[in-house]
Amino acid sequence: MRAGIVIAAWTLLAVALPVRAADGDKSMIAIAIHGGAGVISRVLMTEEQERAYRTDLGRALDAGYAVLEAGGTSLDAAVAAVRILEDSPYFNAGKGAVFNHAGVNELDAAIMDGKTLKAGAVAGVRHVRNPIELARLVMDRTSHVLLTGEGAEEFALEQGVALVPGSYFYTERRWQQLEEARRSDKVAATGEDIGYFGTVGAVARDRDGNLAAATSTGGLTNKRWGRVGDSPIIGAGTYADNASCAVSATGSGEYFIRAVVAHEICARVRLGGRSAADAARDVVHKTLVDIGGDGGVIVVDRNGELTMEFNTEGMFRGARDSRGRREIAIY
Repeated sequence: MRAGIVIAAWTLLAVALPVRAADGDKSMIAIAIHGGAGVISRVLMTEEQERAYRTDLGRALDAGYAVLEAGGTSLDAAVAAVRILEDSPYFNAGKGAVFNHAGVNELDAAIMDGKTLKAGAVAGVRHVRNPIELARLVMDRTSHVLLTGEGAEEFALEQGVALVPGSYFYTERRWQQLEEARRSDKVAATGEDIGYFGTVGAVARDRDGNLAAATSTGGLTNKRWGRVGDSPIIGAGTYADNASCAVSATGSGEYFIRAVVAHEICARVRLGGRSAADAARDVVHKTLVDIGGDGGVIVVDRNGELTMEFNTEGMFRGARDSRGRREIAIY
């Protein structure tokens, strides 16, 4: 009887523990994506809305994974996934970006290469359809990391990037959110709607073991004075290092900047010997909460283990790897 109990206990333990990639599994590929964390209520979400969110999350996840499966780089996979989310009207990035106080869409994005620690970012751009692609160009073709506003768009034109009119980003839903925020005189509305934050991002590991992180956002509804959040700030909302992990964040940006969340998670892995899952859990549920911040992160470590952690009601997210895992989740 006692032996049976011991066997049962070990069986339960084996089920509870995550299956980790073997150190020798050099070909492990993995990708995780997010479409924002925040107020995501089952009661307020219609079946049609949920289906639309899940469809575009699935398209982005599979597009990124297809790049990895074909032997492509983690950088290319992250861009492929984020680009689809930027083109979707459902997320707060690109086409679905929120409006600032003046009724204009201002977009931010960043990307980082875990192999070289090179990074590129743009902030406050108004006419770039896919800011993540421009961030990649900043990384690949300049000695800079962050370009802003008109300068970033001048660089885009020099690189042959076609700009789009501001009207391209207009969606009625986002305009109504701005109107609500203006009426209540709040920087970001907190009414009964979904996706006021909605930042998008991706993290990936390719067959060569290289990590990458990419993040794109429209920022906060009703933001003023050229406000920039954590997404394009390397170390705050975006970070990647082959020695530890890659992180893309979403949530209340000011708090992610103050806690340097993305780098903090990687530093705990690299310097403290923590697992990426433990580090993410501690930072999201303690460090952030202690200073009043909410949101979440997606993380991939150097072995290809994926973590999706958040302290909000929900986070649009997805994960896929070469062990057969494929999941899309919201709540």
